[in-house]
Amino acid sequence: MDKATPKITLLDRFLNLVERAGNKLPDPAILFLVLMLIVWVFSALLAPIDFGEIDPRTGEKLRIQNLLSGAQLASFLSNMIQVFINFPPLGVVLLAMLGVGVAEHSGYINAGLKYLLGFTPASLLTPILILVAIVSHTAADAGYVLVIPLGGVIFYAAGRHPMAGIAATFAGVSGGFSANFIPSAIDPLLQSFTQSAAQIIDPSVELNPLNNIFFTGLSSLVVIGVGWYLTDRVIEPRLYRSAPVDEQLEDVPKMEELQPKEKAAFKLATSVMLVFLVALVVWAWPETSSMRDGAGQLTTSAAPLMRSIVPLIFLVFWLPGVVFGFASGNYTEMKHVVGSMSKSMGSMSHYIVMAFFCALFIDAFTKSNIGALTALKGANFLQSLQLPGQLTIVGIIVLSAFVNLLVGSASAKWALISPIFVPMLMQLGISPDLTQAAYRVGDSVSNIITPLLPYFPLVVIFCQRYVKSTGIGTLVSIMLPYTLVLLVVWTIFLLIYWTLGIPLGLQSTYEYIAP
Repeated sequence: MDKATPKITLLDRFLNLVERAGNKLPDPAILFLVLMLIVWVFSALLAPIDFGEIDPRTGEKLRIQNLLSGAQLASFLSNMIQVFINFPPLGVVLLAMLGVGVAEHSGYINAGLKYLLGFTPASLLTPILILVAIVSHTAADAGYVLVIPLGGVIFYAAGRHPMAGIAATFAGVSGGFSANFIPSAIDPLLQSFTQSAAQIIDPSVELNPLNNIFFTGLSSLVVIGVGWYLTDRVIEPRLYRSAPVDEQLEDVPKMEELQPKEKAAFKLATSVMLVFLVALVVWAWPETSSMRDGAGQLTTSAAPLMRSIVPLIFLVFWLPGVVFGFASGNYTEMKHVVGSMSKSMGSMSHYIVMAFFCALFIDAFTKSNIGALTALKGANFLQSLQLPGQLTIVGIIVLSAFVNLLVGSASAKWALISPIFVPMLMQLGISPDLTQAAYRVGDSVSNIITPLLPYFPLVVIFCQRYVKSTGIGTLVSIMLPYTLVLLVVWTIFLLIYWTLGIPLGLQSTYEYIAP
């Protein structure tokens, strides 16, 4: 995969500096341990101070919790197991990888990639991957454990740098988190916080759960365009210079031509998968389906269908993987299936260790209220500047992107700062719909450069499959151009969108007029 490369640019020197600095950090597992200890110390130092902030979630004074008190240390020890096993990404990753592991080691994914590369023009490989990554938001966290590693496999199979494929899909899945033309559970979740915040000063405000759907749909084009250009013109050329692919790779699909027996096995396995999907649609379609929530909805976070996404992903890959394995002759008995599942878990051992320390750190950071205090102080500072509407919108985007480096959950951040932002901008005549759209831009773009994102260590593991020396600094330096360019371009896009008066979504407005 060696390519002729131009001379090192100023951007290369900057990103190389970021990479070297980041890679001087300890192993991610130890980094999370050190960060947890730092939070403990700061929580003890800040606990006696009254910062004068009211927690909008409780209506009470926001105080820093001293995590070094006897009661908190006892709670830490007694709840350690629950914190670890209840760490949301852990179960998602492991269960999905059990199914994907069978599909991969049986040869089913390999066969599917050969078909995909057979009809996908090489020039359109990057935008198609980013589009698939964006659509994967609909299936909760499926993109992190499925689409991102496949991006590397597909690029490698096409003779391109696999880490460029990982970067492109990571940018689509996480950097473009709020760019999707398909409704997902995040839409009503954020809308509920926005509506509650708006009703602080106007109880009559009612917002549609899809009040941003047109904007997020068209934003998909922005993310695809930015991701396509950066991946092909900036990121991949630099990767050939700074991170050559290791010579000896294990368990990476090879792209020899499919044999007749493999073609027949692939068709049979895919047919089984399609039958399963059709059966799922038939099950979920009726208004009285048990896969719907109490209100008959399929896409809310309370709907059993949405809560079953990861088990369904497991089955969607496990079933055709097993069928392909036996039909192709790669499996001759069920112990081979179990062997594939065990092999996939073996590759996750480092991630499990990181997940343990990451879970403890995030739990400590949340309980300390340090992240919540930072968010509220930043929001109040922005409010005190009394900027014009357009500059305030830009300020919200930038502040949301910064706070996202400290508080990962989109709903947790919005629960904290929406009671400040939404009423503040309503008094300036700016609608809650527009304020929410601005927040979603900022909330997306910095996901891909913060090691505090629960899935960030997993993406490092995916990269190490091809370049074992990959560290946190390597991944940050790769993704930083996406963050900076998306921040600028997406912000400008929102301002132009607002100027043109294109509807943000269903029943949405740009202006708020007090009754």
